Amino acid sequence: MLVPLRYGRLLHILAFSLLTLWCKQSLTQGVAIPGGVCKPVSQRTQEVGCWIMADDPVGQLKESEVFWHLDSYSTREAAQADKGPRSAVIEALDKVWLMTIEDKRWRPAHGTRIAEIGPLPITAGGKYSAQYMEAIFTPGMTAPEHIHPGPEAWYTFAGETCLETSDGRVQVGRAGGPPVIVPEGLSMHLTATGKEQRRAFVLILHDSSKPATTMIHNWTAKGLCKSSN
Repeated sequence: MLVPLRYGRLLHILAFSLLTLWCKQSLTQGVAIPGGVCKPVSQRTQEVGCWIMADDPVGQLKESEVFWHLDSYSTREAAQADKGPRSAVIEALDKVWLMTIEDKRWRPAHGTRIAEIGPLPITAGGKYSAQYMEAIFTPGMTAPEHIHPGPEAWYTFAGETCLETSDGRVQVGRAGGPPVIVPEGLSMHLTATGKEQRRAFVLILHDSSKPATTMIHNWTAKGLCKSSN
């Protein structure tokens, strides 16, 4: 029985090494590695990918601008105690989180404040839902061209991600840098750049009557992220 186990371990190491080498070569050569389509966390079979952790209604927002508040907690019970009508409790990236859509001044009773992202431009009086995702990308991975019926924002813990949008702009999200905020209505294409694994949270604050994400075929990225490396 020892021989098959050793062979299996060797094959696993070899496969992982080949995948890592291919990703590095692909990024250097500007070859896109697909795999950035987000899936429900219930379908998760591996660490790498984009996983939808929650997609909850936050109701009618009377403001024209709101903020995304990220607070960490030691236990899920502590986070639940602070949860409000516009909050979601999520376990991701090795911590428990309370994620909340509110105005700039909002604060929970407990928890540790990690980030306050905004302002997020919305339509005053609209009914919105907050879709939260955990994104773990290997350098070179891409998300295909798509659009959202509401603003998108990222908070990056590690790695680097480049976003090209249909208005000709490029935004790069890096750990320690400012968050990326994309207004509603722009077509976009995402590429994990840099040399480290991307680890980030993503919010899509979308019109509750529409899907959070729609793949598109009427716009093609010009490769501006590739040329910006």
